[in-house]
Amino acid sequence: MTQSYVTPKPSRPWRPSPREKAINISLIVASVFSAYTLVAVTEMKGKLAYFFVFFAALAIFNLIRGVITKDWMNGRDQFSSVIMLLGMTIVILPTASILYTVFDRGRRGLHAGLLTNDMSLATPSDPITSGGLLHAIVGTFLLVAVALLVSLPIGILTALYLTEIKGRFTRPIRFLVQAMSGVPSIVAGLFILSSVVYTVTKSYSGLVGSLALTILMIPTIARTAEEVLNLIPNDLREAGVALGGTQWRTVAMGVIPAARSGLITALILGVARIVGETAPILLLTGGGDAVNFNPAQGAMGSLPFYIWKSFLLGTEESITRGWAGLLVLLVLVLSLFLLARFLGSRRTK
Repeated sequence: MTQSYVTPKPSRPWRPSPREKAINISLIVASVFSAYTLVAVTEMKGKLAYFFVFFAALAIFNLIRGVITKDWMNGRDQFSSVIMLLGMTIVILPTASILYTVFDRGRRGLHAGLLTNDMSLATPSDPITSGGLLHAIVGTFLLVAVALLVSLPIGILTALYLTEIKGRFTRPIRFLVQAMSGVPSIVAGLFILSSVVYTVTKSYSGLVGSLALTILMIPTIARTAEEVLNLIPNDLREAGVALGGTQWRTVAMGVIPAARSGLITALILGVARIVGETAPILLLTGGGDAVNFNPAQGAMGSLPFYIWKSFLLGTEESITRGWAGLLVLLVLVLSLFLLARFLGSRRTK
């Protein structure tokens, strides 16, 4: 004789019952009606008024439900949930609005030659299909590349000093790095303008623009790399020393390879920090309309300068070009952050 067993269905106490679902829907409907009525009979106008009145009414109704049902814990929980939902919506809505506006207006300036032509032969009133972003993309790439060549070794070596050497200058260097993280970009641009352009080069170029970007990039790389290196277990360092390796050999052959993906993330975050900077670029690069492959000589275009100049010209065509440039820059920055996020998730695994 065989005996069959029935697996009990797992209980899910966190799921609302049909009665609770009906009450929640009723409260939402009542909140919508209250928001519509209050906005109609008062001087409050606009979508924001409906938005805030709706959430305020929903929070109050949940508190009233707690009083009626004598379930204060559930009432406070629902009230807190509404407040947190309100806060999350306040954060998400502006960001979503910005992204939608940029994509909606930027797509109107997209055309086949956008990424292959420059503006050397185009005027502000020419059709959208004439000219393109090639000079701005090449200039942005060269500016970031030169800044990266200077910032990456300095930032990594600074992080290694703070985590591995820990000498007498550790505290002042860490304080300096943290202070530099808050330096406004316009200050970096004015510093290079007064100390390099006015006294040494006497002209604008991509190289001096890269020097200003370097000031902004070094703290980001140094701080991120320091955090990454601090996550490496000390057992790895002790194992290297136990095998007879010197400190620097242990760091070079053990610590840095273990932190490789994190250091790449630091590099990407540093690039994302400077790729959209505008103030130093406006002050130092000159913003040419033709492709310039020599950062040390001549005016150099970039995406931030292209966007600023397009909106400044004010024609309908130039404004559309500005939105297209903004769309390209936004996609570039978002791609860098997504890549950094992907590499960071791989490092945690």
